[in-house]
Formats: sequence, structure tokens, C-alpha cells
Amino acid sequence: MSEYDARGKVNRALLICVSDYSNLRPLPAVKDNAEALERVLTDPATDLFTRDEVRICTPQEPWEVEQALDEVAAEARGLLLVYFSGHGRVGSDGGNLQLMVGASERRHKTVSWQDLVLRYLDNARADRIVIILECCYAGNAGEAFYSSRKPMSLLMAAQPNRRIFSGDEPAGGSVFTRAVTRVLERGIADRQSVTFDDLVQELRAELADERTPMDDAWEPRSAKQNTTDDVILSFATPGARPPVPLRIRLRRWLNLLRAHWIRLLLILAIIFVPATGGIVLLNLPGDAPACRPALELRLLTAPEAEPALRQAAFDYEMSGANTRPLDGEGAGDHADGCRRAQITVYSAAKDQTDRGFAAAGRWQGEAQGAGSGTPDDQGTGPLYRPGPQPDLWIPESTADYDEARRGMPATGSPAALHNTGPVAYTPLVVGIPWAKRLNDVEPADASWRDLLTGTDGGHRRLKLLRPSPVLSGTGLLHTVGLYLAADGTAIGPSGTAPDPALADHAESRLSAPGSQYAGSTELLCSLRPGSDDPGGGAAAGSKDAGTSAPLVSEKSLADFNLGRATGSCPALASPLALGDRYVAYYPKNVPALDHPLIRVAWRGAADAAARQAAVERFAQWLRDPGGGQRTLSEQGYRGVSGNDGATPQPAKGSPLLDSRAETDPHARVVPFAADPDQVAKVLDGYNKAQKSSQLLILMDASTSMADGGKLPRALRAASRVLEMAGAHHTYGLWTFPDREHSDDRSAVRTAVPLGSTDPARGKAALERMSGGLVEHGAAMEEALTTAVRTMKKAGGTNNAIVLILDEDDGGPGRAADVEKTLTGLLKDGPEVPVLTLAMGRSGCDTFALQWLAGTSNGRCVSDGPTAPDQLAGLVASIGAAAKEEQ
Repeated sequence: MSEYDARGKVNRALLICVSDYSNLRPLPAVKDNAEALERVLTDPATDLFTRDEVRICTPQEPWEVEQALDEVAAEARGLLLVYFSGHGRVGSDGGNLQLMVGASERRHKTVSWQDLVLRYLDNARADRIVIILECCYAGNAGEAFYSSRKPMSLLMAAQPNRRIFSGDEPAGGSVFTRAVTRVLERGIADRQSVTFDDLVQELRAELADERTPMDDAWEPRSAKQNTTDDVILSFATPGARPPVPLRIRLRRWLNLLRAHWIRLLLILAIIFVPATGGIVLLNLPGDAPACRPALELRLLTAPEAEPALRQAAFDYEMSGANTRPLDGEGAGDHADGCRRAQITVYSAAKDQTDRGFAAAGRWQGEAQGAGSGTPDDQGTGPLYRPGPQPDLWIPESTADYDEARRGMPATGSPAALHNTGPVAYTPLVVGIPWAKRLNDVEPADASWRDLLTGTDGGHRRLKLLRPSPVLSGTGLLHTVGLYLAADGTAIGPSGTAPDPALADHAESRLSAPGSQYAGSTELLCSLRPGSDDPGGGAAAGSKDAGTSAPLVSEKSLADFNLGRATGSCPALASPLALGDRYVAYYPKNVPALDHPLIRVAWRGAADAAARQAAVERFAQWLRDPGGGQRTLSEQGYRGVSGNDGATPQPAKGSPLLDSRAETDPHARVVPFAADPDQVAKVLDGYNKAQKSSQLLILMDASTSMADGGKLPRALRAASRVLEMAGAHHTYGLWTFPDREHSDDRSAVRTAVPLGSTDPARGKAALERMSGGLVEHGAAMEEALTTAVRTMKKAGGTNNAIVLILDEDDGGPGRAADVEKTLTGLLKDGPEVPVLTLAMGRSGCDTFALQWLAGTSNGRCVSDGPTAPDQLAGLVASIGAAAKEEQ
């Protein structure tokens, strides 16, 4: 594993220590923590932070923490370390961790870990962020942590739902922090440095004999997000210390020179400029002129584009274009060199974005704290998902824009969408396994008709896997191409509805259970060799990958082949082996994703003119060959057309130029030409090609679901699944174990009966679950046997079960014939796929869940930030037109 060395960079450490409380028990052992940790972090042996890079905060009010976080998040460029020691509390469901400051009461004047701390850290400029939490319930911080977007490493003082302070620790700091300082100060035998993972391992050994105040074993926990490397926290070592590398010494020298060069020049000027006209008084510069807070722009996009657009937003913020005066800006509004805008990038699935704009009145009302809306949008919570009101929206294609506009009310919406045109292109491709390339089909100019024939049962026998057209812009545009350009002819600006027979044929080729995912990246992640997603991952990576043909984007396929980060799969050390790659085939005359920039104007906004000017400046920079086009090209996108109308070739540094990407950088880019009516007709044809389905959601309701904040995540995933329900897709909601029949391991409780169509009913039942967990082990196989037997009798051929559980507690005392009975039920017709969300520590990496996915022809998804959308994508495939194997 690579190690991140931050020496010589602009680093910051924020040590938040609260020992004296007005309304809570004091924590005397915390008094010495800050001083001890500061001493160790600035020790020459540790060799990472200078004294002016470490800040101690002993807050009495929440705003003091916010102010301190704001400062260090803005200043750090290398490593940002944030440490908290004090009281902590959580809600009744184990979520919503609150850090307590001096003036905190039990429920007031607290600092929200999720809404405040993570929000500031997620907008930090640092390369890497390390957080150390030493408070009661620190282990519950893991839930919200997984929604962060920055490379972060989190060290939690103890396991979830544990208090840790007794208040009786001796002087010199608390037990946990004393152990931290010992490791960082002394180093580790036979190691030249102490990394984050080293620290976690050593702490577990140091605290092995300690007990929490609740007399539990003391087990520090850790988590990482968006990073595959390890962060060095100390260069102390018991052995001989190696010399500091030349690159580190040069970096430190350059930083020192940069900090003092202006002052040195002015001193030289005093010495060498003759004072012939009197005495010259110089005001040596200290801090730069104070800058007003930059205007925050909120950029909404699709999950697949989020990483690239976040990089583009960062490059823009640091560019000179963001320091030039904006149209309408008054003299003196900003000092020279100050940033005009900062851009927050976030994403949501296509259906959630559509619902957000359709309920724009409620979206704006929630943002203003009014919660207003119309009666028709009361089932929508846009402020939670998609998120804040956007100032600009970059969907995957113009088809997404057309669909969002179609769902908005004709009059009265407070949101106005202005399409300013594309900022980048990426063609759509079909990935064919390298070993099964289509010899008689031209990769750069293949009609869909030839692709369907070349992959059918009489030829390569490949399963066509497509992102869901409901959840993904890539899936929608692939469907437009399938329906309107099947014979390779160009799609005109207007046309008739798709041929129903053609739609049925196309959907029959895309009907494998679980064939629809939430996006290109998650689909490809499930096919990566060594993926830990059984049935859709490990099984797919080792078995299905060579028999599948994913319908994805050129960029995502290049990322997959080159081993770059793909969806929830982290980057690999090298490109995939040749036999594991897919070759890109470009369906003829299928439009490329054109990523239009949509300016969103909100009625009544007081700073509307300033926001419009800032959005237009960013849009101009994104289309600048020397600005955003360079960034997007490096991320694997094609550029927008130049003045001659020709699409630029991938620029130097583009991954598309790497032959191992298995793409064709010279393949033609087809502009989007379909009109909104055609897009609507394609979706209507898609809906008609789907058959009615019935879904049973089976949820683990045992008390272990509350550990580590798993229950709120499980409830969100189940709520996301309910959004897939509709008139032709009914559902039921069961929980297990059953409180009223705790002795019957196969008993389940019906929260919502099968056949329901209203998602609101299921969501109300989910809300009641938080206070109704059962103090009894959850026997998965027994409850699942009851569920499968019921679904087999329900009739129809499009039935499925969504199983959401922590772990199977039914091993001890399980009857020997249960597994045999369940196996027989799953293998007998009609087929009932089981789609599992595994909330436990091992995720899908257990024999039982792998067996379940394989036997039922289902899938398993491990808990994580993308799990709800992954599960929704799999559920979207249940109403497929046919179940035949391709």
C-alpha cells in the first residue's frame, strides 16, 4: 500500500478539547490532552507539523468550533488532522452524533458531527484528512462518515454505542490519548514511520487490557473513505532514522522562500535605495488583504460525473478566472486576487433529480425553512435528496434535461431552467469481453442490429447489461439509441413512436435479473475481478464478467480497463490484465452524452444577478481549451466543438489515448438530435415493455441493527427501494423476528401487506421501526423460507425479495432441514431472485450470502454510501419482459 507523506506541505492540526462543562459532568482527564498532543505533533522526531500549524480550541459555544474548522479547512493543503476530546451523545436510534462543547445541554448548543464537522471537512482543500474522535459513542460516527467525498481516515476511540470516559483517569491525559501520544512519540519497532493503519493496530494492542466504564472490552475502530493509501502521522522510530529525502528538503526550502520573498525584497530595497528626499516609511506586508466570503454555487450532477466535476470545480476556484471582477460587481466589492465563487458539487440519481425539479416549490420552501409545497409533492423530500437547491445542473445528456422539464408544472414553478449547451461529450459504447470480440462487426461503426445479433445465443451468447433508464442518464440514452437507431440510421429532430415489437425485442435481451444498475460505474464495478459484491460482484467478477456485455459510456469503460476508481471500487495499482478488459463497440448514430450546463434561476433570490454572473463565468471557463476543457479531457471526456464545428480529438494526457483503455479516440461523436417528444415516447415504450412485478421487502428488525448506526442506513435503503413501486410494481414489507412469536424462528411480522402500490404507506411503517426493534436474534434462513414460499404461491413470473439484514443469527439451534428446504424452494420454479443488502461487518463476503445470491439468481450489495442506489437499480430490473438466459 502506498503511503502519503505530507512533510513540507501546508499542514494543519486542530485539537478540540473540552474538559469543563456548565451543564454536564466535567472531564478532568481531558485537560492535559491538548498540550500533550501538541507537544508530540510538533516534536522534531515526529517531523510533520510546525508549531504554527497546530491550533488548540477549547470551545464554550458551537460557533467557536465552526470558526476553527472554517479556518483550518481553508488553510490546509497537505494533511489536515482534526482531533476532538470531550463528551458525545447520540439519538435513540444510535445516529446523529453530537459533540458537546462547554455550554452544551443534553439537546441544545451541540456540534453536529454530520451536518457541521463533515460539511466543513468535505469542502477542505487538504490532500488528506485524518479525524480522531475521543468521546462517548465515537464509534457511531462511521455511518455519516461514509457519505463524505474527500479522502478521509477516521479513528474512533471505541466501538459503537459505548461510553468511554469514567472521569477517574490519572493526570497526564485520558487513557486513549495517552496511548495515541505514546505511539506517535516513540514509533514502532522495525518501522521507519507510524501510519494511520499502524496507529490503529498499536492502539488495539495498547488498550487490549482496558475496559470501558460499561465494563466492555475497549476496541478502537477505524474507517477510510475515498482513499486507497495510508497516511503517515509520525516519522519517529526506535531505530536509526533514515535521512530526509531530497524532494522533502527542497519542498520545505521552497515553502520557506515563498513565505518570505516579498519581505526580503523590501528589506533589500531599504538598503539599496538612497534616501535622498527624506525618510521613507515602509509598512511591511503581513497578511494578505482580507477577502469577503466567496459566493457559494451549488452544482448538481449525476453520480458518474461527480468526481470529474469536483476536480473541475476545484481547478476553477484556484484559477485566475475566478479572481477577475464579475459583471455588475461594484468597485471595492472584492480585493484584488480574491476568489469570487466557491463551488459545492453533489449528485443524485436521475429519478430523484426529476422529482426535485417537479416539486421545486417544496424544494425552495424547505431550503427557506417554510416546508411549503403543493399537495401533489408531499411524498418528496428534495432537500434530503437530491440535496440543496442547485445554481447549476450538469446532467448526463440533454435527454435528462428534457425529461426534467416535462415533469415540471407548466406554470408556477419557482425554478427556471436555462440550457446553455454542452460542456463535454462521451460516446456510448457496448463493452465486449476481449476474448469474445465480434470479428464480423466494425467496433467504431456497428449498428445496434449487428450488435444484438453478434451477442445472441447463436453467436457470442452474451448478457447485455444496462444501467436503469429510470435512474441513469446513460441508461436512458442507451435506450433511446436502441429504440430509435436500431438499424444505424441517424435520429432526426422529430419522428414517430418506437416500434413496440422492436422495444419488446430489445428489452428481452436486457432482461437478466439484476441487469439494471444505478449507473455505468456501479455496473462496471460489479464486474471488476475480485469485486466483493457476490452475485453482482465476486460472482460476476469471476464468472459473469466474461459472459456479459455492459452498455456504458466510453469514459467509464476506459476507467474500468485502466484500473481507475470506478463507482464504489477504488483505483487499482495498474490496468486490468488483457483478458479481463472489455473492448469498446460504438453503436452507429447513437447520440453521445453531451453533459449540458443548465443554469437554474430561483424566483425571489436576492442575489440572482450575482449568481447568474458567477455561473456564466464558470460555464465560460469550462468551455475554455486552456481551462475546464483541459481538466475534463484529463478525466476521460471528449471536448466540445471548436469554432470549425469539429469535435476536438482527446488532448495530451487523456486516458483515451492509452491503448490499454480499449477505446477508439477517433470514433465519431454524434450530437444529440432527438426532441423531447421522442424521449417521452421512448420512456413510454420502455414502460410498456416491462411486465407487472411484485416485490417483498424483508427487513431484519433485531436490536443489533442499531449498532454502529446501521438502522438509519438500512431504513434509507428500504425507502429508496419503495420509490421504485408504482401501479404495475406492487410490494409488501415484512420484518423479522416477530416480537409476538419470538419462539417461532420462521415467524415474520407484516408491516405492509403484499399488493400495496403507495410508497408512503411503506415509508410510514419504516419510520415506526426505529422504536420497535426486537430483542431477539434474526434467523435469516427461517424467515426467508417463509418469504420464498409465500412469493412462490403469489403467482406471476416477476416476483422478487429484497432482504436487508445485519447478519444471520440463526446458526445456533437451527434445524438441519431448514437449509435443504430453502434450497429446494429457491431452485424450483417460478424463479424468485433474492436481492440482499448486507449491513454486517463482513458485507457480502460470507458463504451464506454468496450461496443465496447464486442459488436464487439474485445479487448482494454491501453497505456503503452507494448501496441505496445500487439496490434501487437492481430492483428496477424485476419487471423485465422475459427471463430467458441469453
